[in-house]
Amino acid sequence: MTDFADIRDEFETYIGDIVYATMTTVDGRGRPRARVLIPVWEIVDGRPLGWLATYKTPVKAAHLAGNPHAGFSYWTPKQNAVAVDTVATWVDEIDVKRHVWSLYGKGSPRGAGYPLGSFWKSPADPKLHVLRLEPYRVQVIRGLDLRSRIWSAARVDELAG
Repeated sequence: MTDFADIRDEFETYIGDIVYATMTTVDGRGRPRARVLIPVWEIVDGRPLGWLATYKTPVKAAHLAGNPHAGFSYWTPKQNAVAVDTVATWVDEIDVKRHVWSLYGKGSPRGAGYPLGSFWKSPADPKLHVLRLEPYRVQVIRGLDLRSRIWSAARVDELAG
């Protein structure tokens, strides 16, 4: 499916309910590394766009420098799940950091997010780093009947590499 609107409600509902995602990257030898984080998501021009407020750890930075693809997996005991395949890029612009700070504060989608002030002083805090997450594939699975629906970006070949 190429129209994200077809799965948007499930995407937002499940992520708002689950909140925590497992982010997976790979190192230079193709070995995966997972960590649990809370990204936020918005819809821009009918497509999902994610943001991750994070620390720029040496491992995460090295993995993304070698391969910018990152997977995010959400799961709940209800068996509802969301898998998001993205291309991640570091963004340092203060206006973007302010926008991301706001998204985390209000919850995006509703239920996801947290007060970033618990970890950073302000959007200008030099320890705050932001990853832009541009999805090229999103899968939602409804646990009730394991129905799976997949959205793919029109430019999937460009983004997925």
